[in-house]
Amino acid sequence: MKFSLYDRLPALEFILEGEVSGVGGDATIEILARGGSGLGMRREPAKAGSLYDALALVFDHLSGPMVPEIEAIGYRVVHPGPHLQGHQRITASVLKELEAATPFAPLHDPPARQLIQLGMQRYARVPQFACFDTVFHQTMPPEASTYALPEAVRAQGVRRYGFHGLSCESIVAQLEVYGGVPKRMVIAHLGSGCSVTTVLDGKSIDTTMGLTPTGGVVMGTRPGDVDPGLMLYLERHAVEDHETDPASAVEYMLNHNAGIVALSGQPNDLRKVRWAAAGGDAKAQLALAVFVHSVKKAVGAACFVLGGLDALVFTGGIGEHDAATRAEVVAGLGALGIALDSQKNEAPETGQGGTVRDITASNGATGKTIAGAASMLVLPAQEDWVIARHVDRMLHEAT
Repeated sequence: MKFSLYDRLPALEFILEGEVSGVGGDATIEILARGGSGLGMRREPAKAGSLYDALALVFDHLSGPMVPEIEAIGYRVVHPGPHLQGHQRITASVLKELEAATPFAPLHDPPARQLIQLGMQRYARVPQFACFDTVFHQTMPPEASTYALPEAVRAQGVRRYGFHGLSCESIVAQLEVYGGVPKRMVIAHLGSGCSVTTVLDGKSIDTTMGLTPTGGVVMGTRPGDVDPGLMLYLERHAVEDHETDPASAVEYMLNHNAGIVALSGQPNDLRKVRWAAAGGDAKAQLALAVFVHSVKKAVGAACFVLGGLDALVFTGGIGEHDAATRAEVVAGLGALGIALDSQKNEAPETGQGGTVRDITASNGATGKTIAGAASMLVLPAQEDWVIARHVDRMLHEAT
């Protein structure tokens, strides 16, 4: 569970960030504060047998004498369901809609809803807000968001929603500061969950994830796009858990036992998959090849939807930190003006958050970017910053 703290005045300013990992087992809490805050950096063992324990631990650390009083809380919520259209203050009716949205994001929404309920108990007088991963994609045209299904089905809210929207919004906002948002941009958010988003003039016009976060490109534990008929086959013939109804068993498989882990037989950690592949493990090698192929295909398709490309951005845990994945995705896309500089791509990271890394291919003799080449950029996904901005805005609008 990740958390951040920002100061609203005089301008939105980062104070600290942290993460509770290993919830339910050998947990740790890690906190990194800005210089001069007096809070420093620390990592220590923690007792967090449940989400409740983890959140209580976070709130305890945010209640010290050197930490500003909490004025508002914002939560990342993956799927709002078909009725909630924008980021908004959490009320009883909003919680009811989030509960109804559980089938759309069974891996993400239930723990988020639990955190919200716990937060509202602990800070009953503090305004709390839900920021949705789908909002950025509401600019998609109907031809991109509509499934070719009967109207009665579509009327239930069945459409392409798209996710990683807070991440994509943070990329656009960072590039506005960096020097301008490229007109035709593709954002490859590659982490445990992966998506490729097509952005025109700073707005989403298509994305690989659909009704749920299981679709699109291959991910850590999720399969990405598969033949719809396969779902019928799985329900009828391939369910091993006979104590569970077939639909629930298939749902669990698609969220927890598919993707790279299913192909590789390795944990959900791409570094370990790469180590196994380098050691000659054929299953790990196939998993990497399938993963990279799916991302490469999505990037290429996005370029054609845009009619060209001005920038390809890598973000997310894999996109930001795995040079090999970036190089493998880009390989063979030179005809689209996509190429990176191997030396820049493999250069050690500076460790400075919030920086834009330009890994665009350059002329070896002059060091200048090759004419006609699209920019190749690596940026951090600053979802917490985007949430803080929206919470600050909604607080201002409420006064």
